[in-house]
Amino acid sequence: MPNSTQYSSHTQDSTFAQRCSEYRSITLAAPGQGPYTELIRIVEGESPDPALLLGAAEKLNERLDCADFVLHGMLAILLRFPEPEDRGTDLLGGEIREALRSAVLGFKYWPDEPGLDSMCTWTENHQIMFAAGAYLAGQQYPDEIFTNSGRTGREQMNRFRPRVERWLDLRFRSGFSEWLSNVYYNEDIPPLLNLIEFAHDPKLVRSAKMVVDAILLDLVLNQFRGTFGSTHGRSYERHKVDGGREGTGPLMRLLVGTNRLVVGNMTASVLSLSTRYEVPSALAEIARDVDRPELENRQRMGIRLDEIEQWNLGTRSLEDGMVYLGMEAYLHERTANLTLRMFDEYSWWENDFFAPLKRRRPLIEFARWFGLVRPLVRLFDKDLTRGTREQVNTYTYRTPDYMLSCAQDYRAGYGGDQQHVWQATLGPRAVVFTTHPATTSRDEDGSTPNYWTGSGTLPRAVQYKNVVICHYRIDTSRGLHLTNRELYTHAWFPRAEFDEVREESRWILARKGDGYVALWSQRPYEWADGGDEVRTEVVVDGKSNIWITVCGRAATHGDFDAFCERIVASPIEVSGTGTRERVEIDTQPHGKVGFGWSGPLTVGGWKMPITSHSPGSPYPMVEGYRRYDNPYVAADFPANILRIRCNEQTLALNWRDQARSASSFL
Repeated sequence: MPNSTQYSSHTQDSTFAQRCSEYRSITLAAPGQGPYTELIRIVEGESPDPALLLGAAEKLNERLDCADFVLHGMLAILLRFPEPEDRGTDLLGGEIREALRSAVLGFKYWPDEPGLDSMCTWTENHQIMFAAGAYLAGQQYPDEIFTNSGRTGREQMNRFRPRVERWLDLRFRSGFSEWLSNVYYNEDIPPLLNLIEFAHDPKLVRSAKMVVDAILLDLVLNQFRGTFGSTHGRSYERHKVDGGREGTGPLMRLLVGTNRLVVGNMTASVLSLSTRYEVPSALAEIARDVDRPELENRQRMGIRLDEIEQWNLGTRSLEDGMVYLGMEAYLHERTANLTLRMFDEYSWWENDFFAPLKRRRPLIEFARWFGLVRPLVRLFDKDLTRGTREQVNTYTYRTPDYMLSCAQDYRAGYGGDQQHVWQATLGPRAVVFTTHPATTSRDEDGSTPNYWTGSGTLPRAVQYKNVVICHYRIDTSRGLHLTNRELYTHAWFPRAEFDEVREESRWILARKGDGYVALWSQRPYEWADGGDEVRTEVVVDGKSNIWITVCGRAATHGDFDAFCERIVASPIEVSGTGTRERVEIDTQPHGKVGFGWSGPLTVGGWKMPITSHSPGSPYPMVEGYRRYDNPYVAADFPANILRIRCNEQTLALNWRDQARSASSFL
């Protein structure tokens, strides 16, 4: 049997139950890491580490950031083992149980509750962590007083249930603003699994199951042999450059045996113990269907701020404000005044996350007094909305030997925060992508954007099948949050992770197995570090540049020599200047693929839709992709019904009727 803690690109013959059991076994054999490892230890009949559980409780008591992450491990323990008499031997112990219970009852679950703190409560993943945690804690202690809010458990349930329901509704119908995140999907799933496992309300349980299904669908559609190597709404350097370090990696290992197991992973820990969530076999079939010669997957996710009324949202309610902050639309023109009201109501001026805004408070208060907030944010919108994640259209093209993925024409010219626009994936570490560095810092625990995480200025990028064209025009205008000072773009291209690498005519061409990738730069490039074995970074000076990526494989392009010869010989024409600059590359068999900083994508002389798709028509009349559009599932946006089929396995999700049915489960 392969070592489950080492990366595997191949699915396993073991059953889902066996892989869950294996995960629990390696957890028992490893040092404890927090409440999730100790939860498994208690379930398996072993004594937990008291220091780890007391430390988790103290994190809640001190209201440290990410306390909501440990909260759900603690809740799972308390909900499984509420009283000593539930087990012959009380492995938890009265002192630890009381410490956990006291911390849960005294925790601050929402920014409208009393007390100053510097927790992040508002991003998409945190909102479901806090809301589901408050609901389940209220259910567990219905008659007790939650000492911070002063409400009873029943009152907590009534207050937080609408927040849970709204979050679930928006995620199923519109998808995630933190789209395809190989970090934050791992944070979304544990509170949903806890709702499924412990909530008494059947509707909440059904809704949570369907949203978990949708998350897993996102994952299996956009993974390459275990690596979630797609475009991401939020990701960090370490997760992008190594598929084995993704937060979602252990989930893939449990589903079908690819990627690797990591002790302490939140989702894997909770899923390995789940008794009420069953994984639909159709999703596992899609994950195993990696030898399909060609997969095109189009998805639309998120909402547009100019369409909020269509979602029954406004600009006055603080509850609606939390929806916008889930998109990190702090200072968008439509949301800025509401956000500033929230700062006042929730004492966020004292929250460390908002220290940059506090430093600008005199200017902000001046603008508020004279009604100038909207003109001010409109003037600096490309900087102040860099974290905003409005609706996105994603495209993923996968073959047995490579995967290419892109956020189509997404917010070109705006500042970026943690968005990852495009990536070519040929293996867990054989990945290629470009960014414009926002700073020279590579501190993963520091602020973003930085050197490899996010972007100083987002490119205008588009993908057509195996080709990505990516235009950069660095915005150096003064910002209130960040002024771009790095006047170059760069590519991550880890030479040592490929079997062969060649360079010719501004092309860098590489082979990994039978998969090929070629990267071209409009301007001359340099390797940033010395020695072939450690070279990972390609740097191009200048405020603008065009990068072109073409992928191929032996089955369609011949051997690597033939691929290199064809690519290097491909005519490339750059025309126009400034915002009218445009490039065309003749990439047989597609013909010329052309794209510029403005104007349409053209293929073979035809205008092609970038963010819309209508099968059979080169001139679709709809704006934006469907919710899902691929060989396994086609669903309109917003989605109410998903009908998924792979081979003989099916899954049907009807949100309106709250009906979930599958041909079988793992």
